Amino acid sequence: MLVVMRKDANQKEIEIVCKEIKEMGLAAHPIPGAQRTAIGITGNKNMVREDKIMLLPGVKEIIHVTQPYKLVGREFKPDDTVIETSNVKIGGKKIVIIAGPCAVESREQIIETAFAVKEAGAHILRGGAFKPRTSPYDFQGMGEEGLELLAEAREKTGLLIVTETIDPDNVEIVEKYADILQIGARNMHSFSLLRRVGRSKRPVLLKRGLAATIKEFLMAAEYIMSEGNPNIILCERGVRTFGDHTRFTLDLSAIPVIKELTHLPIIADPSHATGKWQNVTSMARASIAAGADGVMIEVHPHPEFALSDGSQSLTPENFNKLIKEMKIITEAIGKEM
Repeated sequence: MLVVMRKDANQKEIEIVCKEIKEMGLAAHPIPGAQRTAIGITGNKNMVREDKIMLLPGVKEIIHVTQPYKLVGREFKPDDTVIETSNVKIGGKKIVIIAGPCAVESREQIIETAFAVKEAGAHILRGGAFKPRTSPYDFQGMGEEGLELLAEAREKTGLLIVTETIDPDNVEIVEKYADILQIGARNMHSFSLLRRVGRSKRPVLLKRGLAATIKEFLMAAEYIMSEGNPNIILCERGVRTFGDHTRFTLDLSAIPVIKELTHLPIIADPSHATGKWQNVTSMARASIAAGADGVMIEVHPHPEFALSDGSQSLTPENFNKLIKEMKIITEAIGKEM
């Protein structure tokens, strides 16, 4: 349910409505807009006294939200959300480029990669310090030492860092180092983890699950936002289908559909989707053309020696070439990098 305030409603009137909603045993979520403020209502403890709310000063109307995802839907917030972190904006007219290795492996590797992607035009450095792998015998990441190396790379290059947190107990340590918390595809349905990052002050990059529908994807984002964190970046990273020609199937059609259903920004991860570096560049270009707000690309200075996902990692030279190609597409659709 959405309470729409009049254009001339002041802050005191908005606070009175929020207070009344909370006294009904529900949660109030003020949503400032370009023309007027709306207040979203969530919770299932009690019924909403619509007649009582309509009598409050500053209230224009009450709208019933039909979608199960309330806070992340465009019915709640028609305007696009633009997430501002330090000097980087995610969403809007600017395309954000996230790049780096699948995993932090050594100081030399992450520093070299950070300088290379920075020079090519990346805005955010990616790299896993904690790696949830399919096999328990695969490289699991460097842990806190990896986080420290990411922080050093940020200090030297000025790039923001995004890295994965794998469970609720792990969030606190990742928060100490990361600018953006990543929820991996395998954890999209880890509801305790979603609620925990929802209480964080850090933006969250949420990856779509391996076989998740768009509705399930947006409901996972709803878990995060319902805890108070509005800064969510969605990531289409491919889903499992009958096709075996690539690692996953990058669902490009999900990008415009999600842009229609939600105000949140969405980026694409063609590296995990294709699993082959030869296919990453074409899918990255296609993602931008489809309307993605950015891409996440795996880059490694020596992919042949990578401890994790070397087959899908671009070399710095190939990444630099990709950036130049994406700039042409970006300009053609009226955006900028």
